[in-house]
Amino acid sequence: MSDPARPSGPATPRFIRFLALALFAGLSVPSHFAAAAPTAGQQSTRSVLDGVVRVQTRVAPTARSARTLGAERDGSGIVIDASGLVLTVGYLLLEADEAEVGLPDGRKIAAKPLAYDHETGFGLLRALKPLGVKPIELGSSDGIVANEQVLVAAYGGQSMAMPALVVSRRTFAGPWEYLMENAIFTSPPHPAFGGAALLTATGRLIGVGSLFVGDAAGPEQAVAGNMFIPIDRLKPILADLLDSGRSAGPRRPWLGLYSEEIRGRLFVTRLAPGGPAEGAGIKPGDLVLGVGGKPVTGLAEFYRTLWSLGAAGVSVPLDVLHGAAVTRISVKSGDRYEWIKRSRSY
Repeated sequence: MSDPARPSGPATPRFIRFLALALFAGLSVPSHFAAAAPTAGQQSTRSVLDGVVRVQTRVAPTARSARTLGAERDGSGIVIDASGLVLTVGYLLLEADEAEVGLPDGRKIAAKPLAYDHETGFGLLRALKPLGVKPIELGSSDGIVANEQVLVAAYGGQSMAMPALVVSRRTFAGPWEYLMENAIFTSPPHPAFGGAALLTATGRLIGVGSLFVGDAAGPEQAVAGNMFIPIDRLKPILADLLDSGRSAGPRRPWLGLYSEEIRGRLFVTRLAPGGPAEGAGIKPGDLVLGVGGKPVTGLAEFYRTLWSLGAAGVSVPLDVLHGAAVTRISVKSGDRYEWIKRSRSY
C-alpha cells in the first residue's frame, strides 16, 4: 500500500498541512477507496462502512468512571465476526451496565459488554440479535509506516469516512498509567475518533480510534491528529478477552496517580479517589523524581520502571518532591480492576 516514490520516514509538517488543506477543501473518499467493483478478497467501500456501527452505553451514575467519562457514552464500533462481535475502544465499555448497537439502516440492537482491557485499551461487546452486517476483515498493522494513506471511518456511512495520513508510529504514554508501544498516529484529526475504524485501501482493519492528540507527528510538532490502537495488539489476546473479559497474566501494579510530563519532569495533576497514591499522602502538585532511587524523566520510563517491580500489591518506593523536600513515599500498589466497579457481564 505504500507509495514507493514517497519516503517512509516521518511525514513533514509542511506535507501534513498540505494534505489537511486538500482534504478539508472538499475531498471525501479518494479514488482508491471508492466503491468500485472489489478485487478478490476485498470488500467495497460501502460494504466495509456498513461494518462500522454505533455503540451507545450506559453506566451507573455511582460508577467511578462516570465522574470523568460520563454515565452515557457514544462512539463507534467495528463488527469483526458474523456472530455480532463488535470491537471498540475500551472507555466506551468501562463499567458499562447496558449497551446498544446502532446499524446503518436505523435499527438499534441490545448488546452485552464482554471485555474491557486496560493494558491495550480495547473493548468488546456482542449484539444479542443478528446484525446482518458483513464483518470487517482484520489486517496487519505491523508494516504500516509514516506517509501511508488510510481511511478513518466512524459510524454514519460515507459522510463519516475521512481520508488521512499516517504521520508517525511511536510509543504513547497516557497520564492514567497507560502505555501503548508503536501506536499509530494519523492526521488530520477525525471529529468522531472514539472506536472509529482505521482502514487500509483494501478495506482491512488496522487500528481502533482512541484519542485526539495535538502532537500526532511527534513531540514538539504542533500537528493535530488521532491515536489508534494497532490491531495486531488484539490478535494474541482475543481468546482471553472472550474468556475472561481482559488479557491474561499478572495484574500490573497500579497507583491511581495521574501525572503530566513537562520537560522531562512528572507533575502529579490529580489522584484517583480512594486509590493507593492518595492513601499514601501524595498530593496534586507533587513532582515524581524516581522510583527506589532510580531517576525517571518521562511517563514511559516511569511506567516501565513501576511495572518491573512485580504484580499488583507490590510496594512502590516513590521519590517525590513533596513541598520543599524530596521524600521517599512507599505506596502499596493496587489492582485497577478491583478499584473500578466492573460490569457484572465481565
